[in-house]
Amino acid sequence: MPKLKIKKGDKVVVIAGKDKGRGGEVLRVLPKENRVLVQGVNMMKRHTKPAMGQAGGIVEREAALHVSNVSHVDPKDNKPTRVGYKTLDDGRKVRFAKRSGEVIDA
Repeated sequence: MPKLKIKKGDKVVVIAGKDKGRGGEVLRVLPKENRVLVQGVNMMKRHTKPAMGQAGGIVEREAALHVSNVSHVDPKDNKPTRVGYKTLDDGRKVRFAKRSGEVIDA
């Protein structure tokens, strides 16, 4: 299982597929499938039956995207960037945007 550089809460933009150019916040990361759920992107309709306390009907929700189709958003200029790792002076290992050198982890 490869290590993913994307975490829950990160700002990402879609770089391939039908939602190319759209962005949002990562809601969930599925590392076993190499997929991520992005808020408001790759919407699908699910037909649900009425259950106890819930009405039936057509529910729209996000579907998972492959991690290769999304890219981090650079904190400096809001454009797609690759991510690297570096160790700070205090010993913490943090992610940084390769485009600007800005630290992603707060």
